[in-house]
Amino acid sequence: GVRSWRYCAENPAESARIMVRMNGILVIAHAPLASALRLCVLHVFPDAASAVVALDVQPNVPPEETLQQARLMATQLGTDQTLVLTDLFGATPCNVAQRLIEGLPGRLIAGVSLPMLLRAVSYRHEALDLLVSRALSGGTQGILTVNITAPQNQSRRNHDQNHHDHQQ
Repeated sequence: GVRSWRYCAENPAESARIMVRMNGILVIAHAPLASALRLCVLHVFPDAASAVVALDVQPNVPPEETLQQARLMATQLGTDQTLVLTDLFGATPCNVAQRLIEGLPGRLIAGVSLPMLLRAVSYRHEALDLLVSRALSGGTQGILTVNITAPQNQSRRNHDQNHHDHQQ
């Protein structure tokens, strides 16, 4: 599997014995969403190419064949645990993902979005349960109402660092 070392500040002598197991991330979604999300993530995190794989579910491919592809991709990740992200609960990609995760050490989240995936990639080295929590918070925090007024008419929030207005 893919592993990295973590330094233990409390006991440096123990650092060499502590292994952090990186989680693999498999996105299973309706075509072309899975591949599109992966490409967006690699734009931000080009070093994550081996940790994130995408399976675009085609409408004319039987679910059994898609499941075989998913199993192969999960194996090719080479990680000890896999976080599987899918687009829509109850749809074919999610149903395939549910069957896949039954035989894997991993977890499944439905409702994948770019903010969720970016958060998952950012924290892929953490314990799987914590990674799931981070991915869910990334997804929910990535949904917000955006003020559509011109920037010079927006009220400044108290925590804004920049107190200067710049005209273009």
